[in-house]
Amino acid sequence: MHDDRVLVEARLKRVLDERIRPAVYPASVPLTVESWTAPGEPVPVAEGLAATHGPVAVGDAWGAPWATTWFKVTGDVPAEWAGKTVEAVLDLGFDERMPGFQCEALVYTPDGTPLKAINPRNQWVRVGDPVTGGESVEWHLEAASNPVLLGDNPFRPTNLGEKETAGTELQYRLERMDLAVFDRDVWELIADLEVVGELMEQLPVEGGRRWELLRAVNRCLDTVDLQDVNGTAAAARSELAGVLSAPADASAHRISAVGHAHIDSAWLWPLRETVRKVARTTSNMTSLLEDEPEFVFTMSQAQQYAWIKEHRPEVYAKVKKAVADGRFVPAGGMWVESDTNMPGSEAMARQFVHGKRFFIDEFGIENDEAWLPDTFGFAAGLPQIIKAAGSKWLLTQKISWSQINRFPHHTFNWEGIDGTRIFTHFPPVDTYNCSMQGSEIAHAAKNFKDKGVARHSLAPTGWGDGGGGTTREMIAKSKRLKSLEGSAQVTWETPAEFFTKAEAEYPEPPVWVGELYLELHRATLTSQAKTKQGNRRSEHLLREAELWAATASVRTGFAYPYEDLDRIWKTVLLHQFHDILPGSSIAWVHREAEKTYAAVAAELNGIIDAAQRALAGTPEGGSEIVFNAAAHTRSGIAAGGAGPAEISGEVTLTARPEGGHVLDNGLLRIEIDGRGLIVSAYDIEAGRETVAPGQAANLLQIHPDFPNMWDAWDVDEFYRNVVTDLTALDSLSVRVQSAATVSIEVVRSFGSSRATQVLTLAAGQKRLDIDTEVDWHETEKFLKAAFPVDVHADRYAAETQFGHLYRPTHTNTSWEAAKFEACNHRFLHLAEPGWGVALVNDSTYGHDVTREVRPSDAGTTTTVRLSLLRAPRFPDPETDQGLHRFRHALVPGATVVDAVREGFRINLPERRVAGSAEVPPLAVADNEAVAISAVKLADDSSGDVVVRLYETGGGRATTRLALGFPADAVTATDLLERPLEEAPAYAVEDGGITVRLRPFQLLTLRLRRS
Repeated sequence: MHDDRVLVEARLKRVLDERIRPAVYPASVPLTVESWTAPGEPVPVAEGLAATHGPVAVGDAWGAPWATTWFKVTGDVPAEWAGKTVEAVLDLGFDERMPGFQCEALVYTPDGTPLKAINPRNQWVRVGDPVTGGESVEWHLEAASNPVLLGDNPFRPTNLGEKETAGTELQYRLERMDLAVFDRDVWELIADLEVVGELMEQLPVEGGRRWELLRAVNRCLDTVDLQDVNGTAAAARSELAGVLSAPADASAHRISAVGHAHIDSAWLWPLRETVRKVARTTSNMTSLLEDEPEFVFTMSQAQQYAWIKEHRPEVYAKVKKAVADGRFVPAGGMWVESDTNMPGSEAMARQFVHGKRFFIDEFGIENDEAWLPDTFGFAAGLPQIIKAAGSKWLLTQKISWSQINRFPHHTFNWEGIDGTRIFTHFPPVDTYNCSMQGSEIAHAAKNFKDKGVARHSLAPTGWGDGGGGTTREMIAKSKRLKSLEGSAQVTWETPAEFFTKAEAEYPEPPVWVGELYLELHRATLTSQAKTKQGNRRSEHLLREAELWAATASVRTGFAYPYEDLDRIWKTVLLHQFHDILPGSSIAWVHREAEKTYAAVAAELNGIIDAAQRALAGTPEGGSEIVFNAAAHTRSGIAAGGAGPAEISGEVTLTARPEGGHVLDNGLLRIEIDGRGLIVSAYDIEAGRETVAPGQAANLLQIHPDFPNMWDAWDVDEFYRNVVTDLTALDSLSVRVQSAATVSIEVVRSFGSSRATQVLTLAAGQKRLDIDTEVDWHETEKFLKAAFPVDVHADRYAAETQFGHLYRPTHTNTSWEAAKFEACNHRFLHLAEPGWGVALVNDSTYGHDVTREVRPSDAGTTTTVRLSLLRAPRFPDPETDQGLHRFRHALVPGATVVDAVREGFRINLPERRVAGSAEVPPLAVADNEAVAISAVKLADDSSGDVVVRLYETGGGRATTRLALGFPADAVTATDLLERPLEEAPAYAVEDGGITVRLRPFQLLTLRLRRS
């Protein structure tokens, strides 16, 4: 037989596109359309329904950027359509090449009942099946003219991402507003041909099954009368019935499909628009669930449920019913799908606390899985947090985006820094927007790396971010793929059903130890510095507010602000969403975030001030006490306590013969040369120099920074090829000189920017504080601060949640070389046996570490560089422009525990309050390796005190937790403050508790007050 494969395949494509698809709606009549544009921001539904509309026609332009237009559409079903299925086809001017990221609308009845959304690939609204003929229809469309920011020319700078700069040019043009007859036979024929044709393309040419499908397609197309598609569709379908009924092989891969719509809580749109995106998508999905009994839909992010509960209660009522029916499944148990690299220990824990508690309170559901398909890598401290929240599984897809190395597993156990293992799945379909295309299904089966020992994978199915979720077309294709020869088998299942099966079939999966590093989007650790600072400072203010409010409540009866803290935590958690905290959203989002963080800081400072004044007592002769919210004693004040500060020692300042200054406090001797650079940081006690020979520390360096794509997200390795050391000096001067403190000010100008640094050595402190102010006006540049140290180390420690992880300083393998930019929390630590050095910070996350061997003495220079600022132009063309302030400190001679202590210190400054009272801590650990991460009152308003602590050094630790209040019972709990089923018994003895911790173990204790 002659090979006509290419001919038939081309025939299929043309006939489908030009004849069969248009025949789905064989008859139509236009609807009457009127419109009203809301002035300013979106209005309540009732106001949009009641507005006075004016005439508008198909072909008219509409919608300024970020505007809301209410369309009123009316019409009558022709009498001759009686007995037929009729739908409205409402095309707002969609670009169907993109499933979302553009205009969209929610359709309401005149009484305000939401029906469903219309989206680029979901433009229909059902009138009747069948109709009687003569019905009048009226709908109201709340249409959002969100501009396209990531279109045909992606990553180009645009002003559309800020309402004030977006302009008023109309973005869309009405394309179609009709009532139409819907021909189900033709629609089903399309699904048949798509499934057969797409499967055919994935099968080997040498196999017989491909040719069986090809011959059936040819017969089907022969049966279609191109001048009467509607009259011949049913007969054409019969030609495909045989090949579509052939069952799947017994060994076929099994795919658990779950309806899904990944909705970024903010990204290329502001938070307020996400509220409406969620309402539109959930309206679609509750409608689809009513029509498709096998379909299951899942949605994560408790915040998104809370939004529609507050702003769209009529939509939420449908969601709640569908949840109760078991068809609409809350997933993930987190407040948002957050970034997991940068959130601090407590914040990461609270993501689960608030997310799980919302689902429990609202639906009586507790998740066993964490659901993070799009997060940009996963911190090594996360497994312990997932387990401590009462969950046991993790799903993500994003690691498939890594550019260099392919991850070796799709199903595996992920082991965190403390040894906790979480059963984890990466869907081999390599998308969280599966559309049931044959290429996706085949890719999932071929790509699955655990063949032979497992055969289940999951496929999140549906369009997100304004695409409206799963479509009826996806469900139609899935029905044909339930058991089809040559294809993987597809079944609709909940995440829990999938994980239960996957875990049962693969009881001993391989283990991946340490962070799940995404080899992409590394610049998200630096972009939008003010957002990152707002997050870090909010986290630590929340620590202080809980600590001092709890202390004041126990000691004075101060009213603990349960509701305020709950609300503020949720606000901070929202802004840890994986496109807000990483700095990859539009200008509008980050402008609002800066204002929100300012308001959060003001409110938390108010709570802290009120609690501290309640504790401080009456001043005596102008006396003041110092509150220490850090995790270790400082200035003679216990962690979590307050009292008069103790200061000892002095600092001397002398001229450096070669130019510059020498600062000496008996612990450190710092030399600053005439360029204002640190050329020596000498540990006097150890007799050890910190700065590598011939090098200078605190050296500002600037690089060109123009990645190949994803400007705010990415920094490509070639940025290192060109670097400029910023050594030119405007001024070098003594800013402060006293017995207790010496500060040197260094001012430099470069490009259009200016940096002012203040280097401070304080009495009795083995650290050099560095305050940096940058007035930043560069474009597509990357600013770093370099610290070349004389340390021979093949690894370094970086703080993560509830501990630290080690990364190599070398690049032996491609896995190590790929980590050329990585994340830290409050500290980085380098060490040789017996001596180390730490760099601590108050708000920077990105860094790089490199090493080289010096030809002069064969010693090793290990250079740590802190990433300060970037200036990408997409999606925010003004990223990071303006004034920034950072705090860092160099800590020579530091152990890891010293690094932990100094990291807490720099993020939790002492607070001085007028008063004379001594305030003992509610709880204090007597082992320096044990840190208390939270002291608070229990969330259930019982008055119980909750203390969370963890081992910081990576070893075993025993500590006595001394209590500053009478307690008669202590219980180990999960993060939600519920008793653990299996936990050691603890007892209060002589006013304290003895606790033994494994390396990096976190422990939550609930203490009942006597």
